[in-house]
Amino acid sequence: MAANNQEPLSFARLVTLDERRPAYPQSLVELAYEQLLSMLVTMKIAPGAHIGIEALARQLDISQTPIREALTLLEAQKLAYKIPNVGFRAAELLTRREVHDLFELRLLIEPAAAAFAAQKAEDGALARLAGLAGEMSDAQTGNELAYAQFAEGDAKLHHLVAAASGNRFIAETVEGLHAHLHIFRFLFKTNATTKALQEHEAIIAALLARDPVAAERAMRAHLEASRARMNVVLEEQERLAAAQTPPAPDGPTRRGRSRRR
Repeated sequence: MAANNQEPLSFARLVTLDERRPAYPQSLVELAYEQLLSMLVTMKIAPGAHIGIEALARQLDISQTPIREALTLLEAQKLAYKIPNVGFRAAELLTRREVHDLFELRLLIEPAAAAFAAQKAEDGALARLAGLAGEMSDAQTGNELAYAQFAEGDAKLHHLVAAASGNRFIAETVEGLHAHLHIFRFLFKTNATTKALQEHEAIIAALLARDPVAAERAMRAHLEASRARMNVVLEEQERLAAAQTPPAPDGPTRRGRSRRR
């Protein structure tokens, strides 16, 4: 099921999902989960918007029960939240402070995970990482599907590196951050950059060479560059918000009266 910890979700598939019920066999909870996640990461359900369970049940031609179960899974991933007596809403986008804190934590954990993976990874895990290089180099055309494929590759890379570290707690921590789901929401409709692709290739090359120092350095450089790209997006959003905010009216002026004596 898409919500387990075995494999990151296929973002490319999510972006192209039709909200109609697919023909292939699938559990109803999985169906509801994938459809809802598709709507969330592509902003078809806006951040903070109410998620109408009855309308979704009619749209997907299923009962409300699997939709509620799917929303519980999304709540665990911090992409939705429940308000008593109101229902579910889509999570807001991360704030600038939350983005800063997220990358601070990732910089503490993931470079070390890359170093461990260079030393401990099994050959099969390294082979899968090698396959990512070709997949990600094909995802630079700039359209929505290409960006989704690029995001999928990024999620796979970080997931595989954490798992290959040989440390269960590192792997669970990285998986529990759900960083890629939130970052993908932020950067939807932005282009995959050549610089980001080069960063991924440097990480993979260091891991294949089983060079822990180079792997740690490459992962750190990638995370710092990713944080810088996020900051550019945040600054642009803040600039647009400031431009749309009407100026505050001047306060009333008070003129003192001279009093005759």
